[in-house]
Amino acid sequence: MRLLIKLVIVCVVIFVAIQFVPYGEHTNPPVVSEPAWDSPQTRELFVRACANCHSNETIWPWYSTYAPASWMVAFDVEEGRKHFNVSMWGEQEMNFGEAAADMLQVGAMPPWYYLPAHPEAKLSFEEKNALVNGLRKTFSGEGN
Repeated sequence: MRLLIKLVIVCVVIFVAIQFVPYGEHTNPPVVSEPAWDSPQTRELFVRACANCHSNETIWPWYSTYAPASWMVAFDVEEGRKHFNVSMWGEQEMNFGEAAADMLQVGAMPPWYYLPAHPEAKLSFEEKNALVNGLRKTFSGEGN
């Protein structure tokens, strides 16, 4: 029993200590520009399923303020915005719009660990196909 109490105390101390180790920012820079969406439905599906990581309009969940979850969330948003950010469309150097449709279609996006905490991002088969097709229409021919 003593060992269990010591283990709990050590875990609590470690948890408190890592709260002082910052990583990344939890900010939403201004929206500079958006792509010309092919339809309102594409934009709505994108916002619902993808915008938390791929726009400057992230809704930061409560757990994103506590390490180590805060580190993972900040990293994912930072990486997502770096590769594909609809809030900086035409402004940032890299913006792989057409690749987004491919990654969604093959199941590479969203990551498996995102959906349990964000059930609103789970798309039906029909919604997923509509978003894939809408992304292809929106980003085909644009300078990605």
